[in-house]
Amino acid sequence: MKNVVWFKDVNKDDVNLVGGKGANLGELYNLNVPIPNGFIVTSGVYFESLKASGALDRIKAALFGLPIDDPTILQSKALICQKEIKSIVIDKKIENRIYKFYKKLSGPNDAYVAVRSSATAEDLPEASFAGQQATFLNVRGKSELKEKILEAWASLFEARAIFYRAQKNFDHFKVGIAVPVQKMVQSEASGVMFTVDPVTNKNDKIVIEAIFGLGELIVGGQVTPDHYEVNKKDFQIADKIIVAQEKQLIRDKVGNKLVSISKPYRQTQKLEDQKIVELAKIGRSVEKHYFFPQDLEWAMAENSLFIVQTRPVTTYTKAQKSKTLQEERKYPSNEVLLQGSPASPIIGTGKVVIIKSPKELSKIQRGDVLVSEMTNPDYVPGMKKAVGIITDKGGRTSHAAIVSRELGIACVVGTGNATKKLHDGMVVTVDGTKGLVFKGQLVKNKKNLESGSETKTAKYTKTATKLYVNLAEPDLAASVASKNVDGVGLLRAEFMLAQIGIHPKLFIENNKEDKFVNKLTEKLMMFCKAFGKRPVIYRASDLKSNEYRNLKGGDKYEPKESNPMLGYRGAFRFVKDPDVFKLELAAIEKVRKKYKNLDLMIPFVRNVQELKSVRNIVRETGLFEDESFKFWMMVEIPANVILLDKFIEVGIDGISIGSNDLTMLMLATDRDNEEVASEFYELDDSVLWALERAIKGAIKAKISCSICGQAPSTYPQLTSKLISWGITSISVNPDVIDSTREIIRECESKLVS
Repeated sequence: MKNVVWFKDVNKDDVNLVGGKGANLGELYNLNVPIPNGFIVTSGVYFESLKASGALDRIKAALFGLPIDDPTILQSKALICQKEIKSIVIDKKIENRIYKFYKKLSGPNDAYVAVRSSATAEDLPEASFAGQQATFLNVRGKSELKEKILEAWASLFEARAIFYRAQKNFDHFKVGIAVPVQKMVQSEASGVMFTVDPVTNKNDKIVIEAIFGLGELIVGGQVTPDHYEVNKKDFQIADKIIVAQEKQLIRDKVGNKLVSISKPYRQTQKLEDQKIVELAKIGRSVEKHYFFPQDLEWAMAENSLFIVQTRPVTTYTKAQKSKTLQEERKYPSNEVLLQGSPASPIIGTGKVVIIKSPKELSKIQRGDVLVSEMTNPDYVPGMKKAVGIITDKGGRTSHAAIVSRELGIACVVGTGNATKKLHDGMVVTVDGTKGLVFKGQLVKNKKNLESGSETKTAKYTKTATKLYVNLAEPDLAASVASKNVDGVGLLRAEFMLAQIGIHPKLFIENNKEDKFVNKLTEKLMMFCKAFGKRPVIYRASDLKSNEYRNLKGGDKYEPKESNPMLGYRGAFRFVKDPDVFKLELAAIEKVRKKYKNLDLMIPFVRNVQELKSVRNIVRETGLFEDESFKFWMMVEIPANVILLDKFIEVGIDGISIGSNDLTMLMLATDRDNEEVASEFYELDDSVLWALERAIKGAIKAKISCSICGQAPSTYPQLTSKLISWGITSISVNPDVIDSTREIIRECESKLVS
């Protein structure tokens, strides 16, 4: 394994070698995105040094049986671990190689560099390790470079990082850390860019936040940034909010220094309009390359823009077109206590607890509202207990905002004076959608509702039409299963494959099929166990070639297609190259030995012969010998609707209508293409015709009929049509379970009245 590599020598598939941040830096460099050059001390150096020094065994002993919910013990054990790592003596040959790379990067004089931490489990779609490990700016000289590399390694065992890994079930000793060393950009301005709105998840704008000086202050929320929004379609600036900045972080002779900004310049726009547009275009190009919304950090020096890192937006989900309850809610204006930036589209209410430092986190109890000047990763254990966060400083891309969205709690940032205006014990309502804080309890929290009259009514409501839920994240299985829902109508394979992170064909090539099957089995069992006897309908993998390419090894096995949506996917893939599909079937067999509620659904079936071939593959496993096993087919292609009778004759127990793809193919429009997305409309007469025909055809054949696309979640009026046509179940997103159940109840009441 290489111990030191240049950015040009790695790409996004090298996460195990150089970590998430390092892999993305290599990918950007090779795309000719403007980034400062550098090299990476690989994770292998960390693992080898940890083992050779004996620190590994001593750290394992320190963490054995650690109660992570006790902040005092957690902090003391973290310090022990860090001390062990900082005392490591790096192998002399490796040390000299690091110095050789540093000399080549520097040129005649020692260069100022940024020393970053890049964990091998970070910046993945399922987990955001943003801010968990350390970054050091303006490092210069060999001795300081070595010191900061050790400190970067040690930051892997900060209390906040230990806590986060434990919460996400990452093994402390399987997560490695690489160290990118990158030439410094002495920033005149810097900040963060999201290629979707990080609060609403709307995909039509790019959001940029900017401050003067080095960028550490913006992520930490120590200053409130300028906020710019740029339309993706035409790159016109849609919105600008200019915020006064009193201090900035700059390089000084003895390190980084916080200095005051002269009064005439405090109100100045941080980034000129021309540069805002230029930066947005860079962000859009990076998003197109990754096929996924990106969270980028940028810097500007001498009028040139640089990207210093990128990672996927881990909280991204498709935004709904319909207004949310929060957007429609009207509050009395005289009850507003504070106004700031909306940071997380949730409403929460609770008692205020003002926290001045992480040492006070023990004051936070479940259901409280955490109020602080700003937050950093050390605050996460307390944030996980809170129903809302309010900060004096920070923008929508600050630590408080990012973590609140990931945790699904309310957040308002940049209020200016929350720590002075509010006091411990007062009850407030935090509206993270509007950026407002109100006096008193204006809503009931989701947690409180579980024992309240509103949810109690929904909990015991039964309807003839089954209400299923669409799921993908194993960690959410238990909480969603506790809701008033009859099962899982769509269990997506794609998210679980992304968590595994390696292309299934690579497992096969390395004769490690059992490892893949066991990993998938483990995740499927989490859903089946949580839902008990209620059905869990697993949709076999429907990753498109561009999505499969994002998995490790994907470049080797996947074709490059100009239109992957209409390409190598679904049932055709299972028939042409059934090896991966057979691994999925093997996992289903293992699960069903313990849980009989797991069924199989086949996606994107282009013709009747494909369904016959897939059914034969499934028959070979013996799954059909168990009469409780159900075999479903997705209806998402016009041919499925037109020839439904012939598909049913092949032998299926149910159909589930994928309204997203069906609408796109009925109307010949791509909802992810901003040029034509406005033409995507699930209530178009042609789409309604297809839905009605499919439902009535299934009812006539006496098989189950469901719908699992976005439409019922977005358009409540569609739900009543589906019920009137006789649909047997409706599968929706978790956030609209209760409201959809009530709509079903009302519709059924009208039909029998």
